[in-house]
Amino acid sequence: MDRADVRQHITELNKMDTPQVLFKNRHADRIATREEYEAGGGYEALKRILAKGGRAEEQAAIKEAVLLGRGGAAFPMGIKLSTVADDAPFPRYLVCNADEMEPGTFKDRVLLHADPHQLIEGMALTAFAIQAEKGILFIRPEYENAARILEREVALAREAGYLGEKILGSGFSFDIDVHRSGGRYICGEVTAQLNALMGRRPNPQQPPPYPTESGLWGQPTVLQNVETLCCVPHIVRNGAEWFKSLALTEAGAGTKIFPVSGRVNRPGCYELPMGIRLSAIIEDHAGGMLPGSEFKAVLPGGASTRFLTREHYDIPMDFDSLKKAGHRLGTGAIMVFDHKTCMVAATLNLIEFFARESCGWCTPCREGLPYIRDMLRRIENGQGKEGFIPILEQMSRSLWNSYCAFAPGAVSPLESLLTFFGDEVREHISARKCPFGNPPTELSDNSLPRA
Repeated sequence: MDRADVRQHITELNKMDTPQVLFKNRHADRIATREEYEAGGGYEALKRILAKGGRAEEQAAIKEAVLLGRGGAAFPMGIKLSTVADDAPFPRYLVCNADEMEPGTFKDRVLLHADPHQLIEGMALTAFAIQAEKGILFIRPEYENAARILEREVALAREAGYLGEKILGSGFSFDIDVHRSGGRYICGEVTAQLNALMGRRPNPQQPPPYPTESGLWGQPTVLQNVETLCCVPHIVRNGAEWFKSLALTEAGAGTKIFPVSGRVNRPGCYELPMGIRLSAIIEDHAGGMLPGSEFKAVLPGGASTRFLTREHYDIPMDFDSLKKAGHRLGTGAIMVFDHKTCMVAATLNLIEFFARESCGWCTPCREGLPYIRDMLRRIENGQGKEGFIPILEQMSRSLWNSYCAFAPGAVSPLESLLTFFGDEVREHISARKCPFGNPPTELSDNSLPRA
């Protein structure tokens, strides 16, 4: 969509009966100013909490709101905050994860461009809850424009007294630095990100100790996603029950930003109630399938989730509903595929990404992903054998023995390809070509077994 289309689309969204909380101040062609954010109640929560010294009140509200991490892991934020002990050493750190390198996921970038002071207040409130003195905003290098916006708006917040020494005349001091990532997907993993910030190789670390006990430079550290932190001011200002009431399902809480891409008429970012049905997102908000396209599958939460098929077209999009169905909501990034899409090629494309982005620390990831990639290439090129299928099934199970969650996420599309589209895989093998007419791709390795 061009800028005029985006402006019209946002105008239409604002007319719909969908609560716009995180996107309340969203404009088509500019960011919201600090004054606009303040006019809508921005920084009121920070003022009130600092004036009352209400750390316990704030932590209780976040826990009661059942705010689950929006970065993919869905860990309860309130529980994470409570693991920073009252007698934990100082300094303490808060890290905002804006690395967002999962294919198909772009919600945090849109949030950063829409209303940066929402994130700044969310970070300040979270820092107060754990008594952190330093905040670090870890952002991917491709988001250079967003990084510059944040540096400017952080300075404006500091000038207004919302950051820096003795914020708003209180005894609490907190400031934020913007740190540009080295630009690898593995840096989005919590412990790998902390290693990257300390100038070390970004390999994951297995707890214990947990980052909230010993994170950056051995000090207590909380790391949260952009969208999660942006929810905090609204919860503190309006209460836990209000936040839970925004969802359409009992197990859900709040709204969720769904980035939608693929074979739809209106790809984009949509703030919708948690628990809205997948079909409603595609048909009512993303404008339905493209002309001549029929729904085939989606990845419901980014590249590291399993394919959903027509069977789950009406599934409620919340963490609990997806989990009960054997799937994950992940980041909520919906990638839509139509009947003309080769699912082998789509899965191969994802595995190409994961094989490239592996940190190489453990054998399952380092050796397994390139092996899977080349086997899928052979199938896609018409050189596959029936014996490849049980090997791929075994590999998709074996990669769960990796050091961190990277490999299990990477093979989720593969596992669901074999589960839901096994006939399509076999058609590639029996026809000795891609039935969708895709041209052959280059083979990088001739050492694979000719099963």
